[in-house]
Amino acid sequence: MSYTALDLSVHDFVAVVTLDNPPKNAQSPAMMEEIAAAFDEIGERDDVRVAILTGKGDTFSAGVDLKQRAAAMAEPRAGDVARRARIVREKNYAVLECLKPVICAVNGAALGAGLGLLTMCDIVVASENAFFGLPEVDVGLAGGARHAMRMFPHSLVRRMALAGYRCPAEEAFRRGIIEACLPPDELMPFCLEMARTIAAKSPLAVQTMKDSLFTIENMTIKDGYRYEQNNTAFLSQTEDAKEAIRAFIEKRPPVFKGR
Repeated sequence: MSYTALDLSVHDFVAVVTLDNPPKNAQSPAMMEEIAAAFDEIGERDDVRVAILTGKGDTFSAGVDLKQRAAAMAEPRAGDVARRARIVREKNYAVLECLKPVICAVNGAALGAGLGLLTMCDIVVASENAFFGLPEVDVGLAGGARHAMRMFPHSLVRRMALAGYRCPAEEAFRRGIIEACLPPDELMPFCLEMARTIAAKSPLAVQTMKDSLFTIENMTIKDGYRYEQNNTAFLSQTEDAKEAIRAFIEKRPPVFKGR
């Protein structure tokens, strides 16, 4: 599939999705539909084992495309609000529920819908010039904070949502919210190295582990652990698991087939 508001490239089992809607990668409904389609595609491609999501230029995503929204509000149509809300949900959950792990390389501002998008990713890394925020209150709106609460502490989420505070990447790293805070030119090399490390693992084990992590988040400890045990029992019977054990005994790298 071809895309107009993003770029999708694949090399050595690593997909790189680059948001490309200059100047600030603001998200229109059409762009959101492309994001959902890209991650649906990634989930089903055998040549992809892990994905990196980033933004082109100096901004990850400044949020919703307010110019497009203003134009839509000027000529409202019945059903527009519900349709737009559904597209936002589908875009976010396409990333969250993607079968493959997703690393977010935040190369600049991640605001509003941009912050919501990165909270759907499995691992978040940022450059030193990145910052995070929920600025909807500054334009008379109420943003979506629920998913931000999965990553950011109670008081900080409220400061961002109520006061429009923009949290610098260094602060997010210091508080354990993101995995690393790096000079801009080190961001993608770091994320690519991490992606290659994941891609070298059994793809079936990685996908099953992601399924466990996603599913057990809303379970009790007992039920969650039981779910993980069941997934482990399933994996122990796969060809990849048996190959990993043989490779360990024979002191060689394993050759995984995803079976």
